[in-house]
Amino acid sequence: MDLNTVITFLACIIFLFIFGKIFIIPLKSILKLVINSVLGGILIYIINLVGMNFGFHIGLNLLTAIIVGLLGVPGAALLVVLKIILRLKFIV
Repeated sequence: MDLNTVITFLACIIFLFIFGKIFIIPLKSILKLVINSVLGGILIYIINLVGMNFGFHIGLNLLTAIIVGLLGVPGAALLVVLKIILRLKFIV
């Protein structure tokens, strides 16, 4: 192997390392958002199962799953409180 081949090989490895570092951070964030959104959807489904006995339902859609995915359990509590507030406002 000559020196040019070794330098090219090392430059490619360094480039791949830098390129990987640049894109791995956003991929981790996107993957975390997707996993949390799925878990949020499951949490909303559980809330709907329990709320079925009381006539309470939160729509399970992409927006509510992302809200619960981003905020976690406080996001689910926020949706429950908003649903109660909006229901009371329209009843009165």
